[in-house]
Amino acid sequence: MKLLRIGEPGGERPAVMDATGRIWLLPEDIGDIDAAFFASGGVERARTLLESRTLSEAVVTRFGAPLAAPGKIICIGLNYRDHALETNSPIPTEPVVFMKAPSCVVGPNDQVLIPRGSQKTDWEVELGVVIGVRARYLESPSDAPGVIAGYVLANDVSERSFQIERGGQWDKGKSCETFCPLGPWIATKDEVLDAQNLSLRLSVNGVVRQDGTTSQMIFDVDYVIWYLSQFLVLEAGDLVITGTPPGVSLGHDDVPFLKAGDVMELSITGLGTHRSELVQA
Repeated sequence: MKLLRIGEPGGERPAVMDATGRIWLLPEDIGDIDAAFFASGGVERARTLLESRTLSEAVVTRFGAPLAAPGKIICIGLNYRDHALETNSPIPTEPVVFMKAPSCVVGPNDQVLIPRGSQKTDWEVELGVVIGVRARYLESPSDAPGVIAGYVLANDVSERSFQIERGGQWDKGKSCETFCPLGPWIATKDEVLDAQNLSLRLSVNGVVRQDGTTSQMIFDVDYVIWYLSQFLVLEAGDLVITGTPPGVSLGHDDVPFLKAGDVMELSITGLGTHRSELVQA
């Protein structure tokens, strides 16, 4: 099953997609697809409603971000060996952890704003993991699947000069307005048979820039979730973004950074596609 939010910004309705690709509106009393939804068994209730064949079919005018108001967005940096090498960074011996502001989440086809003063806005296709239940001090990576609700396509848009050249931590280059296009759906974990065997792809203006697979991760999904639980409490509705394969602009003088009018298109196996146009803030 796939979980979606459809409609205009601020007025999105929760919905589900069945195995045939048809989309059905969930009733308003189920609430939004947020922390409370996952913590209260919303996935199971949505599945029961879908199987009941009593839902109304949706007319889709826009896909919103399928996760409403994540409590926190936790990101893993340099989690693909070749990406670390292309950015002249050492290969991590432990996951590199940073945060991204939840307020920068937008829909998969919404415009992405180039920040004022930016010269180095960059792209990063990534596998996102949605947490389904509270997790703290997991005993081992084998416990991670029990706390995962599903998977989602994410773009960790980054402003490299803000991130690297302006001092301090990475967050200010990662949390600019619209810097986390998400969706179009959350695939529940039963739909993703092997999270370490998914193809990731991103193009800019039709030119393929990233073409990788999650099998290339240094730290796999289960390890990342276990690792994070040793340092902070993961809550239902949190989002973990697991790193990007090689092919970003950073580290390649012949690959230009993004400019107004550019179009990013990206996909992950089974998780749909994005198409985002860049505009100047």
